[in-house]
Amino acid sequence: MENKQEKGLNIGVKSFITAIVVIFVLMVASYVLTLVVPGGEYVRFKDASGNMLIDVNGGYYNVEGGIPLWKWALSPILVLGASGSGTLIAVIVFLLVIGGIFNSLDKSGLMKYMLDRMVKRFGAVRYRMLAVVTFFFMAMGAMIGSFEEVVPLVPIVVALAINLGWDSLTGVGMSLLAVGCGFASGVCNPFTVGVAQQLAGLPMFSGAWMRLVSFVLIYALLLVFVMFHAKKVEKPIALQNGIDTIATDKKMDKGLICFVSILGAGILTILCSGFIPALQDYTMIIVAVMFLAAGITATLVSGMKGKLLAKTSFEGVKSIFPAVIMILMASSIKFTLEEANVLDTILHGAVGLAQDMPKWAVILFIYLIVLGMNFFIPSGSAKAFMLIPLIVPMAQIFGVSAQLCVVAFAFGDGFSNVFYPTNPALLIGLGVGDVSYSKWFRFSWKFQAMNLVLTSALLLFGLAVGY
Repeated sequence: MENKQEKGLNIGVKSFITAIVVIFVLMVASYVLTLVVPGGEYVRFKDASGNMLIDVNGGYYNVEGGIPLWKWALSPILVLGASGSGTLIAVIVFLLVIGGIFNSLDKSGLMKYMLDRMVKRFGAVRYRMLAVVTFFFMAMGAMIGSFEEVVPLVPIVVALAINLGWDSLTGVGMSLLAVGCGFASGVCNPFTVGVAQQLAGLPMFSGAWMRLVSFVLIYALLLVFVMFHAKKVEKPIALQNGIDTIATDKKMDKGLICFVSILGAGILTILCSGFIPALQDYTMIIVAVMFLAAGITATLVSGMKGKLLAKTSFEGVKSIFPAVIMILMASSIKFTLEEANVLDTILHGAVGLAQDMPKWAVILFIYLIVLGMNFFIPSGSAKAFMLIPLIVPMAQIFGVSAQLCVVAFAFGDGFSNVFYPTNPALLIGLGVGDVSYSKWFRFSWKFQAMNLVLTSALLLFGLAVGY
């Protein structure tokens, strides 16, 4: 059996080619869309915090649309200079830090040592561990809105899953898919529920009982789904390789303590961000810095020389660089549609369809609108500023509460983050897990379909009980 940690974080050639082809087709489709959809904009105003919101009373008007072919062709580069590109640049730097440090952890032997110790400790209760790890990642997404920040942990979970006799899909499922589900359930997610409730004029994190019920039911569905796959692919744990009799190494143990302690401090800081709003804009930076410090300290303490650390880190950055190309191409889709002024046109057309719908269909249609817009705008908070001022007043006309609108928004934003190839964190997670997008699609679409039925039923339940 080939161990993932022996390969570092190289992006698989097949995974890279598949993702590039899929994203390029979407880029072409977005350009074609700009040729057939007329330009349009909603009237917007700036709130007290400087955020641009749709003026519901201001209306929608036609503007010149389209984008020059040369601009579309250069959009993966031009997106770096577009408005709001700071987050994109931060994601890229974040990714390169992960690639460099993981390669050093791999070459130092620390990663293999850590995984062997974990397999020895938890091999006999591996399914119990699967349930705990899945719950941990879901809670990270639901309670503090972590998503991109947990990407450094995904390769560890993937490698652990392989060593426990499963496969890469199991590892990505119990980490990245789990955090996406938690993010969508949004119990106390400041980036979706928190922002959306403030924009809707609701107390922050009010109505949590409905989201807690959603969390429990979604967790149960996810756990059954991942466990079913794990049992289908499981192999005996390779104790014949000496994992059952692994000798302790004092230097490696010290390195592990350093790595876990420093990274743990970063995770604790992220947990605190749920209660300290000032930290919420810097969680990705905090994780990157902590991960960099943890990796450098741990590898040096475990015996790696500084010169070799620098060399292996640089090699790691090079190996992960193809993911940067994927991210830039995926981000260019939103750039193309914004430059052509067609995003508001699409939104305006969608809202117009709701006028003749029955009450029960309106809440499901709002769910569908958010699912559609999330393909083009992965950022939850950016989407909230765009959609909430529009869909909440519309829903209230039909007797649907603002609170239920927020739940529909959270559902529409979160689950598709781990399904749409336009989401950078998904591309990174699949890349470092060496899972091609086509393979991930075949694996996850069944869960997405079942989850769509479950969450739609939850929204109808909320409507029925007057939530």
